[in-house]
Amino acid sequence: MIEVSSTKNNFVKELKKLSKKKYRQEQGHYLIEGLHLIEEALKSKANVTTIIMTHQGQELLTELPLTSDKRAYYLLSDDVFKSVSDVPAPQGIMALVKLEQVNSLKNLSGRLLLLDNVQDPGNVGTMIRTADAAGYAGVVLGEGCADIYNPKVLRSMQGSHFHVTIVEANLAAIIFELKEKGMGIYGTELNPEAVDYRLLKCAADFALIMGNEGQGVSSQLLQLTDKNVYIPIIGQAESLNVAVAAGILMFSLQS
Repeated sequence: MIEVSSTKNNFVKELKKLSKKKYRQEQGHYLIEGLHLIEEALKSKANVTTIIMTHQGQELLTELPLTSDKRAYYLLSDDVFKSVSDVPAPQGIMALVKLEQVNSLKNLSGRLLLLDNVQDPGNVGTMIRTADAAGYAGVVLGEGCADIYNPKVLRSMQGSHFHVTIVEANLAAIIFELKEKGMGIYGTELNPEAVDYRLLKCAADFALIMGNEGQGVSSQLLQLTDKNVYIPIIGQAESLNVAVAAGILMFSLQS
């Protein structure tokens, strides 16, 4: 156990850098915080290399399924821990996880969620968590999407990235690949030519595309779909939050 009581410690400085994607990629690790996320990581056999805690957080170790003694353990003072933490009231435990990204969907079947330029971290994390809950096999993040290892995305996902395959890829190329496998491709748009989602007869395996918070799915991608759907608005709201809309569609669209 290595004890750290200074924010000027080099290890602490490196931890703080992990709030930025550039440094996560350079270091090959990302930071997760809280008992639940660490427990999910360990249960999913993710490569948890380091556990960091306060004296209070140390008491939580007994609740974790720790089966390896090869990890590094750091004990931080409360002030140092708070300087690294991204939450208002930290539990006092966090961990470093090795960055391992999947770059292929070749072995996936079932239902997939494709995100086109979804920039809000909370929306991205919520949709991945909902995809997990709805039994989707994978999520593809297109250009412009928030990084899944962003601290806010990680909090919103609540560990679902350990259960669902997540790929960063060019969506147009992915759509052509999925079409060759016989999958249905459904976009979302507010357009008179779109179909009420309740009337859509889905293919057995399909991909659902959700778009940017302001502009929606790009016109280029909408031209590649089999059908585009919309959710009828009953009240006076102009539109739905993209994560809410995605939740409705993911649970409603069944083959």
